[in-house]
Amino acid sequence: MAGTNPVFDRLNKQIEKERYAGFGQPQQGRQGQGAQQGMQQASAGYAAQDAMSAQQLDEMYARDTAGSVDTGRVTLDDVIVKSLVLFVVTVGVAAASWVLTSGSPGLTLPLWLGGMFGTLALGFAIAFMKKVSVPLIMVYAVLQGAFVGAFSQYINSIPRYEGVVMTAVLATACTFVAMYAGYATGFVKVTSKTRRMFFFAIVGYGIFSLLQVVLLMTGVLDGWGFGGSSGFGVILSVVGVALAAYSLAIDFDSIDNAVRVGAPSKYSWLLAHGLIVTLVWLYIEFVRLFARLRD
Repeated sequence: MAGTNPVFDRLNKQIEKERYAGFGQPQQGRQGQGAQQGMQQASAGYAAQDAMSAQQLDEMYARDTAGSVDTGRVTLDDVIVKSLVLFVVTVGVAAASWVLTSGSPGLTLPLWLGGMFGTLALGFAIAFMKKVSVPLIMVYAVLQGAFVGAFSQYINSIPRYEGVVMTAVLATACTFVAMYAGYATGFVKVTSKTRRMFFFAIVGYGIFSLLQVVLLMTGVLDGWGFGGSSGFGVILSVVGVALAAYSLAIDFDSIDNAVRVGAPSKYSWLLAHGLIVTLVWLYIEFVRLFARLRD
């Protein structure tokens, strides 16, 4: 299962296309555009200032400078909070799905397939909708949790894969921390060139993964798909983990860009959604890798 992240691609394109009615525009640009209007209003402004009392002036100057929250822009704290909300929803539903499928194995396939195809459909809807739909994002998190729980329980129920799920969880957490540290210190760089290379790599891997899913469902392939548990199959899983890990750096950079240019606060939900999607993708790739190594 491969996970592209059109969410951040869409946001980056919109940031470049328009400056959100003044969001993120350089100060000099705004001053140049409003110079004539400012001159026309100068005399009226001075007269109004003269009419203000000394107390009113003191109160005005004593006010705190308007921050990102006051001006309706994306903040890092906002993205973190919303990411935690979606993470809790996803993990909570995954835990419920794990318990349900453990007691009723017959529910494994419906939850697995329902969650997988449901998130696929909703993912495209969320990525290409003109408006940010918080309800759809929450439903996506629920379906994603249902899929993750059923998938994880199935893997854990196979004796030779016992412990793979927990190992994959720890590996995902460690990779997240390592990639953030690497990005924050500049060791892992994201440039326009690496973004283009990553885009073509992810498109190719996505097509490859969709083809593999179709062949698995039609019975042409079995097990883990192309390469099985051979050395070639392990290499494919390593490639998947590497792509998902670098996708985290892309996500971090996209969040930084949104905060820097002052994107509207509504996009904090979209940014959080994209980050959780990448985390789940990374977890799935780790499960596949460790399971193949067990074989």
